[in-house]
Amino acid sequence: MTFDTIITGGTIVTASDQTQCDIGIRDERIATLDADLSAAIAAHRIDATGLLVMPGGIDSHVHIAQPSGDGIVMADDFTSGTRSAIAGGNTTIMPFCLQQKGQSLREALTDYHALAAGNCYSDISFHIIVTDPTPQVLGQEIPALVEEGYTSIKIFMTYEGLRLHDDEILQTLDAARRSGALTMVHCENEDAIQYLIGRHESEGDVAPRAHATTRPVAAEREATHRAVSLAEIVDVPLVIVHVSNRQAMEEIARARARGGKVIGETCPQYLSLTAEDLDGEGWEGAKFVCSPPPRDLASQAACWEGIENGVFELFSSDHCPFRYDDPEGKLNARGSTSFRWIPNGIPGVETRLPILFSQGVVAGRISACRFVELTATNHAKIYGLYPKKGTIAVGSDADLTLWDPALKRTITNADLNHGADYTPYEGMEITGWPVKTLLRGTVVCDGGHLKDMPEGRYLPRQRSPLCA
Repeated sequence: MTFDTIITGGTIVTASDQTQCDIGIRDERIATLDADLSAAIAAHRIDATGLLVMPGGIDSHVHIAQPSGDGIVMADDFTSGTRSAIAGGNTTIMPFCLQQKGQSLREALTDYHALAAGNCYSDISFHIIVTDPTPQVLGQEIPALVEEGYTSIKIFMTYEGLRLHDDEILQTLDAARRSGALTMVHCENEDAIQYLIGRHESEGDVAPRAHATTRPVAAEREATHRAVSLAEIVDVPLVIVHVSNRQAMEEIARARARGGKVIGETCPQYLSLTAEDLDGEGWEGAKFVCSPPPRDLASQAACWEGIENGVFELFSSDHCPFRYDDPEGKLNARGSTSFRWIPNGIPGVETRLPILFSQGVVAGRISACRFVELTATNHAKIYGLYPKKGTIAVGSDADLTLWDPALKRTITNADLNHGADYTPYEGMEITGWPVKTLLRGTVVCDGGHLKDMPEGRYLPRQRSPLCA
């Protein structure tokens, strides 16, 4: 037998089991899983003794090069964002293509593809943010684009200019139902948020810490309840993204008990940060402004419970990077005077996997198999990429990440590859880190050193099995 690459000696970890075997790679795919390939011929051999070999991570919630308001520029383009993803053990990411008001979905996608073309170190696939659900968008564009492999859309219940009102949500969900698109929802009550912002401003309370108190748990809980109720009326599955607290989790659980197909997602910030981080010295709290905001220690514990008991099927980064000390970032002219104008979002695509591995697997909260399920396999299954991506099986793309489960590192921004000038996880002690990443059989990151040439491709997707 002849292979392009053979990986020997590692412990293979999938969502279902762990085993000792060798991996033979040919023509970008896994060609065989064999107990012993020592006699086989290969152009390259990788000794994975003492390492865990896992499917490359899939981060299905990433914001890159997305329009962010007048004078505001996101810190990552596709080059820096995908390099950061690869360095963190991710081989596929799914950014959001934002439709701006008055723009067709097709126009938005053309523009977004132009930004990505030739600049991606990881594989990519796009979700579409629907902000202007015209009859043409709902009746013509969404069905046509789903057929072309754009099989997921996102809607917002917050942010003026992005949010849809309930009647628009129902119409969009119906278009998703008819075309077989999977819908993601950002659940926060915009009217309640605007009321609270006005109250804080009238009292002169405009520091970054006010961001958390103007987006309380109740605003997320209510919107989650409303989203799953509207989905129940239309009879469509739903992904509730970046869930931050127990009350929103309970709404997901209740919807499932009624028979609803509701997927829950959470993120590292809800396991590792709290609202107290927004109350830093000076304006430092702006570094932690994201939506929903981090909550409290009880909410952290609740989110860990959701990871352990299955309320959450997805663990994503919600990577949305802005530079802090930058007039086009967090400290823009207005953002430096009031929390209202601080761009919402934090970087995290490179640190997602190490944080969950260290705090989850090493700490004994979850198994390595559950880690793979939450960070790769479920993303591929839910968003129509499985079994091409998200698993280690004959015929699957050879997207693999080799982990040293004992390697200790301290997260510091100087070591990261994103475009932001900070990380919210600065100083966090981590045990377990990806030491080698292969994309379709090619080593693209080795000991933190990234391959110079972008190898990433765009991935059309099948319909989610949830929409079958």
